Amino acid sequence: MKREQISVFDIFKIGIGPSSSHTLGPWRAAQQFVHRLGYELTQVEGIKILLYGSLAKTGKGHGTDIAILLGLSGDDPVTFDVSAIDDKIADIKSSGQLLLGGSQEIAFNDSDDLLFLYLEQLPFHPNAVTFQALLANGRAVSETYYSIGGGFVVQEGATPGTGKSEVDLPFPIEHAADLLHWCLKTGLKISEVVLENELAWRCEADTKGGILNIFRVMRECIYRGCHTTGYLPGGLNVARRAASLNKRLIGNIPYQDYGEWVHAIRATGDSFKNTLDWVSCFALAVNEENASFGRVVTAPTNGAAGVVPAVLQYLIVFCDGFSDEKIIRFICTASEVGSIFKKGATLSAAMGGCQAEIGVSSAMAAAALTECLGGSQRQVLMAAEIAMEHHLGLTCDPIAGLVQVPCIERNTMGAIKAITASQLALQTNPDKAKVSLDAVVKTMWQTALDMNSKYKETSDGGLAINIPISLPEC
Repeated sequence: MKREQISVFDIFKIGIGPSSSHTLGPWRAAQQFVHRLGYELTQVEGIKILLYGSLAKTGKGHGTDIAILLGLSGDDPVTFDVSAIDDKIADIKSSGQLLLGGSQEIAFNDSDDLLFLYLEQLPFHPNAVTFQALLANGRAVSETYYSIGGGFVVQEGATPGTGKSEVDLPFPIEHAADLLHWCLKTGLKISEVVLENELAWRCEADTKGGILNIFRVMRECIYRGCHTTGYLPGGLNVARRAASLNKRLIGNIPYQDYGEWVHAIRATGDSFKNTLDWVSCFALAVNEENASFGRVVTAPTNGAAGVVPAVLQYLIVFCDGFSDEKIIRFICTASEVGSIFKKGATLSAAMGGCQAEIGVSSAMAAAALTECLGGSQRQVLMAAEIAMEHHLGLTCDPIAGLVQVPCIERNTMGAIKAITASQLALQTNPDKAKVSLDAVVKTMWQTALDMNSKYKETSDGGLAINIPISLPEC
């Protein structure tokens, strides 16, 4: 059986908010469909997009329609100017024209050609989109794609995976037990095992450079979010809080850039209350950016994008972790834990509820922090287990289908739980642990299968139906 091989850069992807499964995934699916058309692109006269299941029910709030139009237009989420999104979408809708693949102009009517099929769901996965291209010769080209969580996309009929060519990994890993086996056999840290496996795809310098670029985007996102005021888009009128919290905590300490800001935060002290406030501020900042269609790093999803950066920022500011070596170790360790959950359960809230997003990200961050604070390999895996154990059964019930309430605050909870899990693991003999990471991964998946669909990113249950709201007509 072919094993799924997951790189650091599959778990951590640079993209645009607010959702990895409902924004980034459909964006990538649209790009793949345009590529699939190949030479027939010039023959396309029209296109229909059909959204099913969770993509339909929360697609508007998650920006699925926007992402698909940008993907069909040939734009890329890694490089597209986020400040140009509104103008580009408005131009497509007002002109009734779509430049498919950036070159083939076709007529496009938003209400007729992009359909939200709220009552239909395809069997493979709740997040499904079908593209139908109508050609000049009367033929139609149709493909269905599934956004399976964390920005991963599977074409109907294909094997789930990352789309990369299979390589010979020196340390093949499917389960946490495999990872621990290699660590104990070689004496390598978890991050070192990851870096050895990454050599199968690229040289060490490229891997480390790419990881530091991931950190750059995380750092810029936190800093930007901590200095941007206003209200989040979508109609809920949720006020951004990170900037005002940053201003209140920092006081009159001057700074000009990220580096000076780190030193300024340290100068505010390291009391429990102050540290708690700052970690919450970091997480809020990222997910307020995410909710505003800002550039974020999927970690492992967009809805949970604030947990790993917030805990990494905690390491940098309060644990003297501001070095390339520690940042690389942190991100490598986090990615391996994320890949274990991806292989053994899911990263999709539409499949597993919010335990698959905030729960997984908290486990990733807990493991990474534990390694960087000197924990053993067993303690690292124990920290990941503790973090997930206390997220089991967490539902996904976004109000109005927006990645705002309760999503943004949940990132603060996930970050704090990660730090607590790390501290518990560091103060515990892992040989006495009763629950393994593999056991909690298995339990998470069983819980996901048992969970009612109304708690899986459909906005059909929970807070989504109990909080009275009045949104403007779209």
